[in-house]
Amino acid sequence: MQDQQLRRSLDFRFLAEPTDVNFGGKVHGGIVMKWMDQAGYACAAQWSAHYCVTVSIGGIRFIRPILVGQMVTLTAKIVHTGRTSMHIYIRIVAGDPKQNKMVETGHCIMVFVASDEAGYPVEVPTWQPQSTQDFALEKYAIQAKESAKSLDKELLTALSVDN
Repeated sequence: MQDQQLRRSLDFRFLAEPTDVNFGGKVHGGIVMKWMDQAGYACAAQWSAHYCVTVSIGGIRFIRPILVGQMVTLTAKIVHTGRTSMHIYIRIVAGDPKQNKMVETGHCIMVFVASDEAGYPVEVPTWQPQSTQDFALEKYAIQAKESAKSLDKELLTALSVDN
């Protein structure tokens, strides 16, 4: 169980660089999304011990801007597993490294599927929530999954009406 808890999450920590900013002087949202994908992939690969592909990213929330020179930490953790899929909650915090005060700047839920060398899905270890926070995050992931399915159904219906 201890090994599973260690494999369940990871932190990416680094300084935001001048090459990461947009014309407004803040870290570009696309850069933050790239970081999310990298942290999510590393977490999924660590959990499944397989190559993983991004299936979806949902509920992206940019709460505060990230500034050049700030310490950025992305925490990625497994919050729900299916047969071949892993739902990963990613939380981003940033702040001045000299002040040791970090604030949340964003979060999202990402879904990855583990695959074999030929690109076919493979089963992943089951994750079970342990704490109150784990149960809440798993519920959030399941609700996000159900909401995405509902939106996909609405889109397909809307697209078929015009044809």
